[in-house]
Amino acid sequence: MGANGRGERLQIMLTAGELEALDTWRFGARMPSRASAIRELLRRGLTAEGFAAADPEKKSGDFGITARPGSRLPGRR
Repeated sequence: MGANGRGERLQIMLTAGELEALDTWRFGARMPSRASAIRELLRRGLTAEGFAAADPEKKSGDFGITARPGSRLPGRR
C-alpha cells in the first residue's frame, strides 16, 4: 500500500475500444467506478491464471511477450 494507506496509484493508457469495452462491462456489472472495474477484472484475470498473490521472487522481465536475445519464452521451443 502507499504511504497514505489507500494503495498505489497506477496510470494506464487505453485505446478507445478498450475504454468502451471496460465501460460496457462496468455498467453491466454495476461497478461504481472505472477503478473498481479494473481492480475486479485484474483480480478475476489473476485468479483464472492460478495466481492467488504475486510471487515476490519474479521480476518484470519474467512476464515479457518477447524473448531477450539468447533466451526462450516459457512454453516455446
